[in-house]
Formats: sequence, C-alpha cells, structure tokens
Amino acid sequence: MEAHYLEFLSMLVRWLHIIAGVAWIGSSFYFIWLDNNLEPPPAGSDSARKGVAGELWAVHGGGFYNSQKYAVEPAVLPEKLHWFKWEAYITWLSGTALLVLVYWLKAQVMMVDPNVPTLTPGQAVAIGAASMIGSWIIYDLLCRSPLGKSDGLLGVVVSGLITLLAWGLARTLGGRARGAKTPCPGARQ
Repeated sequence: MEAHYLEFLSMLVRWLHIIAGVAWIGSSFYFIWLDNNLEPPPAGSDSARKGVAGELWAVHGGGFYNSQKYAVEPAVLPEKLHWFKWEAYITWLSGTALLVLVYWLKAQVMMVDPNVPTLTPGQAVAIGAASMIGSWIIYDLLCRSPLGKSDGLLGVVVSGLITLLAWGLARTLGGRARGAKTPCPGARQ
C-alpha cells in the first residue's frame, strides 16, 4: 500500500512541477516581450528625471497599465514590491522532490545496473548527488575565472565537461538513471 501512496505523491509533485514551470516560463516570456517593447521616455520628462530607462503603455481587461523600467535601482523603493521568484523556486523545489521520489527512493530499480552488482543503492544516490553538487561548484568556478569572460569559450568547455560527465555516469549508473531503455531486472527478454 505504501507504494501506491508514493506513486500518488509522485504524480502530484509532477503536476506541481509542470504548472510551476509553465508559470515561470510564462512570466519570463512576458518580461522578455516587455524589455523588447520598452521605449525611452522623452528627454526632460518627469520619467527621464526619475531615471526611467524605458516605459510601455498597455491595456488588458479594460485596465490601462504603464510599466516603467529603471536604469538603476530607484532612490526609494515602494514598500510593496512584487518579485517574480516563486515560480522559479517552486519549479526548482518540486524538481528536486521528483528526483528524490522517482530516483533516490527507488535507487535499487532506477539507478543501479543489475549487470554491475558492485554499486549499492546508497552509493548510486551519493554519486548522483555528488555529480550535481560538483558540477555546480565547477561551473561557478569557471564563470568566476578568466574563462568566464569569453561566452563562446566557456560554452565549449562546459559542453565538453557535460559530455565527459555523461560518459562517466553512463558507465557507472543503471540504464534508467542515464535515460537508456533497458529492461527491468527479471523482465522477460
């Protein structure tokens, strides 16, 4: 019965992840559109004196909106400031919860290759967690290094490192952990 609860929880978290991801992508697209359509205020206008870099008038649902983008942080911020952060946080947190529910709690089936019995489920989870944390640290260090000043070269190096990591994990973890279509242990061939 516990397996049914785990599957139901996994389904709920998947839907939360999808909905939060759609909201995050939607708000990102809106701000991209907004940035691409801002017009600088007229020279000498009140908006220009306040440090507005661009503004846009829009209508939606019968309401008129005047969006303004400041070149730098204004001298005084309003007490109530909406920050589009929860879409990203919930997407990240629900994705992490899915990783735990789908892979780490079922590591024996999802991460361990039955043909390579030397890896325990705990070791497989540790390798997965270490590869994520290590990748983040290495990427951060690369971005802070002189290499981070060249987007093209940084992209080539990061792509090469990701390829190397994928190659190494494909030889360490089971087929499901690396996305391969391998049969379950004990399945008919």
